[in-house]
Amino acid sequence: MTAAMAEAGEAPRGARARPVRGDATAMPFGDGSFDRVIAAEVLEHIPLDQRAIGEIARVLRPGGLLAVTVPAWLPERICWRLSDDYHNTPGGHVRIYTRPELEAKLRVAGFEVGGHHHAHGLHSPYWWLKCAVGVHRDSHPLAQAYHRLLVWDIMKHPPVTRLAEQALNPLIGKSIVVYAHKPPGAPLPAAPLSAAGKTEPARAHARG
Repeated sequence: MTAAMAEAGEAPRGARARPVRGDATAMPFGDGSFDRVIAAEVLEHIPLDQRAIGEIARVLRPGGLLAVTVPAWLPERICWRLSDDYHNTPGGHVRIYTRPELEAKLRVAGFEVGGHHHAHGLHSPYWWLKCAVGVHRDSHPLAQAYHRLLVWDIMKHPPVTRLAEQALNPLIGKSIVVYAHKPPGAPLPAAPLSAAGKTEPARAHARG
């Protein structure tokens, strides 16, 4: 993957990466391991999201930057109304965020919240269509046609779809993107509540 990104000019020459399997609420990394963290369409799947946000704060160095994306409230609410299968599946979405709710949870973990914007305006109608015809009916002609449009847009970046998405993003952008940073000298976040409402015991994190 890194080689393909480098070939496309999306990664510096000599950059390396490897996948790591782990638990977002107990990451297998030492404190302050990363300068940047991107959590893209992740938190809406995690029941203990505040604990996961606390782990992001732990592994990010003081002064580090965070970008979080989650499904935006309005497009997501429409999907939930159109289809139970959209969210009632193992590993599916367990909540619908509002931006103030997400920002509040970031602040609880010690982050200072910055700007935000919406993205993927062309994707909302696709998911509404999928919810209407059946989330798992990938062979439906309308779903296939819209999917081809999205692939064309992603691969070719034609001006017509780029302009359309810029116009649609503030209105029906599928994702909300929130930026934050960890202040220098910020303490580790407080132990979050467990699903039973009790404080989680503190864990020691050894540096490698």
